[in-house]
This record gives sequence, C-alpha cells and structure tokens, in this order.
Amino acid sequence: MRALISVSDKSGVVNFAKELVNLGYEIISTGGTYKSLQDAGIKVIEANEVTKFPECFEGRVKTLNPYIHGGILHRRDKQSHLDEAKKLGVEGIDLVCVNLYPFKATILKTDDFEEIIENIDIGGPAMVRSAAKNFDSVIIVTDVSDYDLVLNNLKNNTNTLEFRRDMMIKAYEHTASYDSMIANYMNKRFNSGFGDKQFIVGNKVFDTRYGENPHQKGALYEFDKHFTDKFKVIKGEPSFNNMGDISGAAKIASAFGNDNAIAIVKHGNPCGFAIKDTLLESYIEALKCDPVSAFGGVVAVNGIVELDLAIKMNEIFLEVVFAADFTEDAIIELSRKQRIKLFAQGTKKLEMSNDDFNFKIIDGGFVHQDADKIDDNEVKNAKLVSKNEASKEELKDMEIAYKIASLTKSNCVVYVKNSAMVAVGMGMTSRVDASKAALRKANDMGLDVSGSALASEAFFPFRDSIDAASEAGVKCVIEPGGSVRDDEVIDAANEYGMALYFTGVRHFLH
Repeated sequence: MRALISVSDKSGVVNFAKELVNLGYEIISTGGTYKSLQDAGIKVIEANEVTKFPECFEGRVKTLNPYIHGGILHRRDKQSHLDEAKKLGVEGIDLVCVNLYPFKATILKTDDFEEIIENIDIGGPAMVRSAAKNFDSVIIVTDVSDYDLVLNNLKNNTNTLEFRRDMMIKAYEHTASYDSMIANYMNKRFNSGFGDKQFIVGNKVFDTRYGENPHQKGALYEFDKHFTDKFKVIKGEPSFNNMGDISGAAKIASAFGNDNAIAIVKHGNPCGFAIKDTLLESYIEALKCDPVSAFGGVVAVNGIVELDLAIKMNEIFLEVVFAADFTEDAIIELSRKQRIKLFAQGTKKLEMSNDDFNFKIIDGGFVHQDADKIDDNEVKNAKLVSKNEASKEELKDMEIAYKIASLTKSNCVVYVKNSAMVAVGMGMTSRVDASKAALRKANDMGLDVSGSALASEAFFPFRDSIDAASEAGVKCVIEPGGSVRDDEVIDAANEYGMALYFTGVRHFLH
C-alpha cells in the first residue's frame, strides 16, 4: 500500500506518517513535507522517484504526472485498468493526504501580486480531486483534524465505502472553497468585488433544532471562525430564530465601544436599549421602553453579567441572554429558569466580526452588497442646519438614537432620552406612521418622551414628522437630509426651536 503526503500545514503530519508506516504503507512525498518526514527518520520516497521526472519551474510542477495521477485514479475493480497500470509501470496510491498552499494567509500578509500568484496551489487540488473521484478505492485526507479518524478506521478495519465517501465530500468542499476564495479575491482586486460570479462559503458550526418553523431544517454556518472562537453555549440549544435575534441585538449593544450598553430585541426588532453607569441600571432602563415585548425576548449585554443583573433578569421570562460573559453565580441564578438560553463570547465586551459584505436571498437568487458601516464620526461631524444647537447630553442621545435607527428595519424612527430608548417605530410603510406608532407605544407604556432626541435612518420627506415630534416635546433631531423639501423640515425645526442635524448618510435596512 502507498500513501502520498504533501501538506502545507505540517502539524501532526510526522506522527500520521509514522502510524501509516506501522500499518504497512510506503510514503511518497514532495518538497518541504519530504524533508520534514526524512528529518524525523521516516522512510520516505521522493515524488520525482515515482514520476521519473524532476521538480521543475521553481517547484511549479511536481506531481502533475501520470505516474502520480494514474496511481491514484486507476480503478481497482476493472481488470483492464489493472492490466494497463501494470503495462505502464504505474503503482497504486491508496491514500492521499494533501492540504493546500496558504492562499488566505498570503493575502492577509501581503499585497505583492507575484507572491500571491505563487501561493495558488495547482498540483494539490489536482491530487485532491483525483483521489476524491476514486474514493471507491482511495482515502483522501484534507484536514489535519481527521488524522486520528483515518488511523482509527484503518486500525479497526472500518475503512468502509461510507467512510471514504464522507472524506470525498469533505475534499470537494475543500477545493471548492479554495477556488472560491481565489476567485473572490481576484474579483475584489480587479472588479471591485462584483465579478460575473459571487461565491459565498461558510463552515458549518452546528445544526439548529429547525429553521424559522418546525417543518424547515436549519444550521449555522460561519465565515472564518467567528462563532467557533466567540460563541459559547452555556445553557440551551440555539435556534435559527435565536441566531438572527442575537445578531441584531449584539450589533446594537456593541455599537457603543466600552459603554455599558444593553439591547433587548423581539422578532428582530429592538424594544429596549440603554446606556447607564452599570449594566444593572442599563437593563432596568432598557426594560422600561417596552416590557410587554421584552417578555420572551433576546437580551444582548455589552459586558459581563454578574449576580445582581441576573437576579433582575429573572423577574420576567427571557428566552435568550447573550453576553460577553457571565460570572459563575450569575449562571447559577439564571439557570433557575428552565427555559432560558445563555450564550457568551468569552470576552470582556461584545466583539462583532464586522463582515465586509452582506447579501439577501430573493426569489431566484440573491443580491450582494458591501456591508453598511456606521461611522462613529457620522454624528460628530453631522451638519447643524437649524438655529438652535444641541447640548452635550443631547448629542449623546442623538448618537444613541441614530445608531439604533441605522441598525433597525426601515422605515424607522427612534426616540432617546437620558441615554435610554423611550420609543421606537420600525418596519413601517411611512415615516409618519413610524413616528406615530412609536409615540403611541410610549404613551401606552406611560413614558415621557419630552426632551428626547429623535433619529431617523433616512430623510424626512415632509415636515409632518417634525410637527409630530414637536407636539411630543422632542428637543433635537438627527437625520441624513437630502429631501427636496429639506428647507420645509429645517423651517419647521426652527419654528419649534429644535436643534436639527443632517448626517448626509442614509442607512436603509430592508
């Protein structure tokens, strides 16, 4: 039996090769892998001894040879293949262990195009695909974490067709994601990221219990290792819907740096938010905005949940608490509620992946775009267009309202007072309806919005929203501006003595 080993990631490869030798395999290898195995005292055959042809063109051609690919690809169940292999002097290769040149690591460390090109693997993917195609007879190994699995199957005589088929699927996933990464990089470099093809590749983290509804299947996939590294299941099973709400809540809570921010979300929409001196105070104030909707909601905590906050949270039913982390006594306290789910990042503050792009499924395809980013300086650099100017405290309220509005379904308006959200209207077909819905809900909750800051993620097309805001006692407003009736909106703000700011940036979220 023969095994061909040629890997860029050499972790664990020496032990893997030793174990294969003990199982009776001859080892064929190339370049740096050959040297590593030889230095470890493993008997190894250099690939050019098999190919009868030297490595050439500065290592660009090593294994692209019929003695290699014939050894991998010829069918063991067809006598004509066996006869031809014997006639040509092609010996079978029964296991191929390959991982590819580190293209991703290269593009992260350099912009040198020549170096990048040289780190595109050619022979590796060819061998992977050949071995995967002939999985009926050949084991293909592309992941260092599978070494023990492969060895256990070989030692226990469980090298079944089903096992090799699983390895085949993983191999094609490996080469597909590798080629996708290269194509996406080239399109980003030369076509602003929007080439004729767009590839979206994720690694599976876990299955969800089901999708949005029980009759749908679901799973979480990640870019890079954001969830692998920063999503810890403490209690409960994360559902498909949980993950969407967690993402929305965490984006809002983490948008304020190291502030003690808490966001409460229900069905993807914020129903509470506050920043106070302590997380406990933030939660108490956030809950006041809409305690009815918060029941069964998702809470994102930009910090570590301690016992006092846990006790307060247990006063109502919360489905999910997602935090930077929890203290042990907080976990014990929250776990008294049977149905609550607890997830953490294992950090001091919430950390988002800040993806460079996002996309939305539509019937028949998807639309793809650069990710929307809310610059911290958008509020700081907003243009004062009214006669009156906001105070320092009002500017802070405007920043909070503006960021929440920018991360909430359009049409959206947000009212913030003393660093806590007191009203929100979202997902409405008109901005006036959003304003009225927010104020009506605040009235139902017995909340006083007078003196609050109002933010809209897009411009007010008419002055009527300013009229409604004035009637509610709003003191300052921030919006992108850009309406053909901006002058009317500015005149209305001046008429009521409001401070009005234009950011010049729209943040629709559909």
